[in-house]
Amino acid sequence: MKGSKYTRFEILRTLRSRRYLLFSLAFPLVLFFTVAGPNRHARLDGVPFPLYYMTGMAAWGTMVAVVSSGARIAGERTVGWTRQLRITPLKTSAYFGAKVICGYLMAVLTIAGMCLAGTTLGVRLSAQEWLTMITMLLAGLIPFAVLGILFGHLVKVDSLGPALGGTTSLFALLGGAYGPIASSGVFLALVKCLPSYWLVQAGKSALGQNGWPPAEAWIVIAVWTAVLGVLARRVYQRDTARV
Repeated sequence: MKGSKYTRFEILRTLRSRRYLLFSLAFPLVLFFTVAGPNRHARLDGVPFPLYYMTGMAAWGTMVAVVSSGARIAGERTVGWTRQLRITPLKTSAYFGAKVICGYLMAVLTIAGMCLAGTTLGVRLSAQEWLTMITMLLAGLIPFAVLGILFGHLVKVDSLGPALGGTTSLFALLGGAYGPIASSGVFLALVKCLPSYWLVQAGKSALGQNGWPPAEAWIVIAVWTAVLGVLARRVYQRDTARV
């Protein structure tokens, strides 16, 4: 099976999965309107609240979108689809690439939904600000796309939901997606070692306040991606070797 054909197949499967689309797209939008709607005229740190909250929800929603690819992988393992792929000429890199592309597809749809939702509550940005925010978000998602693959081959289906939900919620909380939890000190230094912190800051690049992207952000993203990539490859090889 060629990598391009497998990628097209995966994209079609993703777009046809109504539950996956609903979970990845609807929940962040509901939370955004629930919190930002009643506070549409408020300001936080001098920024209109809908804009401030939209950037945080975009970061969290895209994180969930790419990590949730692990649920599909776990399901494939259960029904034996991974075993079937193992006996084809499909390369490991092509397999990983297809999963990452599908995760990013959902992330792009999530971003589009959040941007549209923000405009309905009065968010106004220039074309350059929109482009900067979207580009930086996509760059910050790289380690989470790899994390989804790792979880898919490490955790069983019956325990994947709590694992993914708990992990993404904790990353989002510590990263400041729901609001800043640290402004200085040792705790802030520790939080800055998490990719979720820089993902949230990537979303807030649209606010023009954080001088994104600092070198520290790229270092954290690169280190997490490299470590998770090695782990994901090893778990995939071990998992497929069993079947």
